[in-house]
Amino acid sequence: MKICAAQTKPVKGDIQRNIDNHIKLIELAVSSGADTIIFPELSLTGYEPELSAELATTQDDSRFDEFQKISDTGQITIGVGVPAKNNEHICIGMVIFQPHRERQMYSKKYLHPDEEEFFISGQNTAVLAGAGIALAICYELSVPEHAENAFKNGAVIYIASVAKFANGIEKAVNRLSEIANKYSMTVLMSNCIGKCDGHECAGKTSVWNKKGVLAGQLDDANEGIIIFDTDTQKLIEKMILK
Repeated sequence: MKICAAQTKPVKGDIQRNIDNHIKLIELAVSSGADTIIFPELSLTGYEPELSAELATTQDDSRFDEFQKISDTGQITIGVGVPAKNNEHICIGMVIFQPHRERQMYSKKYLHPDEEEFFISGQNTAVLAGAGIALAICYELSVPEHAENAFKNGAVIYIASVAKFANGIEKAVNRLSEIANKYSMTVLMSNCIGKCDGHECAGKTSVWNKKGVLAGQLDDANEGIIIFDTDTQKLIEKMILK
């Protein structure tokens, strides 16, 4: 399986412009034969908790129809980050588009204390049906039970969708390497660059092999994608968006 992590520079609060930018990266991934591409936390709005109430939406938002079309024609699974409506509340969500299948929503279960003012906890499973892929959204990678449950549920690939700032990136990198080694899972991290919530995001979107060895990493300044073959355990592609 060819798994892709994307690195984006979100436009604060502008869903349509971010959709357009996502499509450029997805097209790069499709052209390189990727089976799955995952974007950073709240990638379609930027990580902006204070804007979540006005920007929150659902998986059926018609603005997302183009993602489904590309998924169907390109035979690629796509995961994009959004603030997700949950009755009268909001979750940190990821909409999953799979070829010719109903859209799914993965919602972040383990929230950082700073997020509890704006979001509620999601309660769904972390494994994408039939693919052996576990999703983690940012702070969840720091919670031991999350990776443990993913492993017990049959995950062989662990993808962390994050919005990590410079002061937290090294801790996240070390933790994800540890998860890969401990559970013999391929691990990827999709992070953003630019400003989010008043802080500078650190980029360094990465992939680790099953031994926890860093196989590839993007820089902290450019948008792009990184693609890894989980069967051969080799890096396929690093591409910068121009």
